[in-house]
Amino acid sequence: MTFLDWAIVLLLNGAIVVYGLLRSRETHTAADWFLAGRSLPWWIVGLSLWATAIDSSDLVADAGYVFQGGVTYFVTNWVGGVVGWVVAAHLVVLPMYRAGMYTNAEYLEARFGPAARVISALVQVQYRTLVLGIMAKTMYLVFAVVCGWEPAAAWSAVVVLALLASLYTALGGLKSVAVTDALQTVIMVAAGFTLFWLAWDQVEGWNGLQERLDASRAGLAAELLRVGTPSPDVPSVLWGCLAFFVRGFAYSIVNHTQSMRLFASRSEWDLKMAVVPAAVLIITMTFVNLMVGIMGRAIYPETSAMPVDLELQSRDSIYPVLIRDLATTGLRGLIVGGVVASILSTFDSIGSTLSSLLVRDVYARLIKRDGDDAHYLRLGRWLTPVIIFGSFLYVPFMGEEGMLNFYLSLVSAFVVPLLTVYLLGTLTGVNRKTGTLGLVVGVAYGLLRLSLEGGGADNPLGTMHQSYVLTMVATCLPMVVLSSFLGWEKRGELRYEEQAGWLRESQRLASESAAPSVGTRSSVVPIILGLLVIALGAVLSFVVFW
Repeated sequence: MTFLDWAIVLLLNGAIVVYGLLRSRETHTAADWFLAGRSLPWWIVGLSLWATAIDSSDLVADAGYVFQGGVTYFVTNWVGGVVGWVVAAHLVVLPMYRAGMYTNAEYLEARFGPAARVISALVQVQYRTLVLGIMAKTMYLVFAVVCGWEPAAAWSAVVVLALLASLYTALGGLKSVAVTDALQTVIMVAAGFTLFWLAWDQVEGWNGLQERLDASRAGLAAELLRVGTPSPDVPSVLWGCLAFFVRGFAYSIVNHTQSMRLFASRSEWDLKMAVVPAAVLIITMTFVNLMVGIMGRAIYPETSAMPVDLELQSRDSIYPVLIRDLATTGLRGLIVGGVVASILSTFDSIGSTLSSLLVRDVYARLIKRDGDDAHYLRLGRWLTPVIIFGSFLYVPFMGEEGMLNFYLSLVSAFVVPLLTVYLLGTLTGVNRKTGTLGLVVGVAYGLLRLSLEGGGADNPLGTMHQSYVLTMVATCLPMVVLSSFLGWEKRGELRYEEQAGWLRESQRLASESAAPSVGTRSSVVPIILGLLVIALGAVLSFVVFW
């Protein structure tokens, strides 16, 4: 990295951080901080959805995963994430928006009772802080590989980025975060295309990529460049596709970093329309960003061939290695600037999201219900840096098998039960008393399966890919059986409203501000466009790349 490279990184991201700080002066109330005053147009919400979904872990760790596993992982975003966004906007999040809810966990109390609400908040805190830890580790790899820094210097730089994100997020909340996310999207897209074309040129296009892969091992090109690989183990391929679909679907439905942005929409039309640009971006940039991992496999067929120190020779290093080896001065600064933008956009998003869950669904619900608006605003601000820096505690537990494997294992145990409860609560009439039972049984199955992992024999409770579906079954079955005895309810019926204090008043004001439409815009346009984007992702996954 030269002086010019660093100047580009600092100019691009420094200007956005300063702008975020300036926008923070518009934040005066908790509604501003948690919901951006419900004032955001669809295109800002959409860009923020994508910028939040894509962080340094999605560049570095996901590229490392496809280095080994190929384009099958693309199903996560191309189908799972896109379908999840459309279902969330039109079915799952919409009743929450109309009720004036601040968090998706609030819905679970209204539908299933307080225990489900608190469990949801705590599970989201657990798995999203894990993501922050993975992001910190991936950014460390970028600094260590691209800049050649010693561990102390690389980690110090990561801490500085976390501090900057904490600063403007704590001051401005979602009002600052959403606008900076939209600006960071521009940098991230430019950086992604730049590294893609550098790697594309290095492998000499699609034909050259296939030839290089097959030269390292016969049949490797088909294995990595096809979702439905020519492997005779067809059930394994199908289980993998299904697991990746559920993983992407769960991200869009369960993750409050996504619903929080949708809640900030200025109208129902904007809420529904926002997922369209987000989905187009994620389909395009999944190919652009993650194909780098496969092209890296063609350039360095084995991790031992990567020209880095032995402790950095892992598949997770492929993205930063290609930045260092392929990019010239100036372009290297742009690409690193894009990676920095990606980590800032998600540090700020997860920090504000988890703060909102802890403030509303734990503190205000269980500890102090009668504080004034300023009290909860202050608490939300102070919790933000605590959450961001607390996530660093996960870093020592990320082993050599790849950061994404560590993440996927925990998602199957904790997040999939939540996904199942949200879907059954919204789409069916399962009994109100079944939600907590379903969560407990689903998580218990997931943890038991994890405890049996790594024993050298086949796991009797299923592989990691199978566990995504089996966990849904383990969660769903007791809810359906118990509902058959206790009685079914009207689909989606909400029986609880916040009774008093700040929670009730803030929810009431937010529900009154919900606008059903904007002007004369057609209400069918968002769903038509959403279905078209779903079709595009499905065709790419199961026709073009099958």
